[in-house]
Amino acid sequence: MSYYELADRLKEVISPFLDEMDVELVELNLVGSRTRPTLQILVDKSGGGITLSECAKLNQLIGELLDARNLIDTRYVLEVSSPGVDRPLKTKNDFLRYIGKKAVFYLSEPVLNRIELQGTINGIDAESVLVCVGQETAAIPLDKINKAKQIIDKA
Repeated sequence: MSYYELADRLKEVISPFLDEMDVELVELNLVGSRTRPTLQILVDKSGGGITLSECAKLNQLIGELLDARNLIDTRYVLEVSSPGVDRPLKTKNDFLRYIGKKAVFYLSEPVLNRIELQGTINGIDAESVLVCVGQETAAIPLDKINKAKQIIDKA
């Protein structure tokens, strides 16, 4: 099984488990060597603000779940952590949570003749994030966003 297939399978198992605990899977990455992979999991509470002790408890519970299912057939390192204040914005729920906030978008295709945009998230529809860029509102297709994150004002 490839790393991509294994990562997808891990998401299928871990996501419902986290949903039951009212915790959101922000990102899951499988990195490192095949003989000693590292499973990196970023989690957050629906309202934001997961604590270090909650991450430690989830690390233990997810480890037990994965070991019981024997999904990774070698020794591995499990890292469960908070995405932090500069968390990546990926899902519709991420963008909904950040309505009214400034964000930077890195795109696979130009919108408003640019592949990098900064603006205020105004909303989301079925397929796009609505962003106020200067005096214009841009509808950025979700499938054209390579990366997005909130801009933290350091005022």
